Amino acid sequence: MDSHPTPYPLVAAAELAEALRDGRPPVLLDVRWQLGGPPGEQEYRAGHLPGAHYLDLDRDLAAPPGPAGRHPLPDPGVLAAALRRAGLSADRDAVVYDAGPATSAARAWWLLRWAGHTRVRVLDGGLAAWTAAGLPLTMEEPPPGDGDFTPAPGGMPVLDADGAARLARTGLLLDARAGERYRGETEPVDPRAGHIPGAVSAPTTANLGPDGRFLSAAALADRFRALGADTAETGVYCGSGVTAAHQVLAMEAAGLRAALYPGSWSEWSADPARPAATGPQAG
Repeated sequence: MDSHPTPYPLVAAAELAEALRDGRPPVLLDVRWQLGGPPGEQEYRAGHLPGAHYLDLDRDLAAPPGPAGRHPLPDPGVLAAALRRAGLSADRDAVVYDAGPATSAARAWWLLRWAGHTRVRVLDGGLAAWTAAGLPLTMEEPPPGDGDFTPAPGGMPVLDADGAARLARTGLLLDARAGERYRGETEPVDPRAGHIPGAVSAPTTANLGPDGRFLSAAALADRFRALGADTAETGVYCGSGVTAAHQVLAMEAAGLRAALYPGSWSEWSADPARPAATGPQAG
């Protein structure tokens, strides 16, 4: 039994199962992905929610790595083609999910919102919550859809490196990575260790309860108010703009708003002109 109501823009497994029995169910997007693999498409083919289409984070939800970071925003035409193949139209609800922590699902949610699609939610707890509820999986892949969604970028606030530096000084810039990466104790992927000077550590793992689902809207609001997000202009970054979307999602569930820095630490740390701070303090 649910321990608390599922806050919008999240959807519980039981509610989604009911919606899928409707005459016009939401478009389901499976966006399983994890840093270093295995490829999410292999997991999708081994079993997914009935009717779900697979989207690849690296291919469909990001541009190729480069000066703008490891997961730059995708070309709108590439994004449009992927979403149309999945059957998405402007007037059709969408639900995105991943294996559980909602990291890549949050990236897809944020991208759809950025592209102008407002009717999108994330399956709270992901595939793990779906199967825990005794709901079925299938290996049957649906045929390509005939959606007509046309992205109109600008639906969500975005920061560049200068904007992130400004917020770190004048507002609130949250670092969504694990604490050890923020402190500079380890850096497994990007050129340098540390964090943007002035940024505050706020790991996304604290958005979730022991069951892998998001905390209640009230608990999330308490978390972000304690960080000062209710009184300051807020931005979020992570390693490459994926985990940061999880933070934006959690804040929206709490009734708060934040801008996302898509280039994040992967872009910032690759520029030798950008300073890095280490240790537990903002710097």
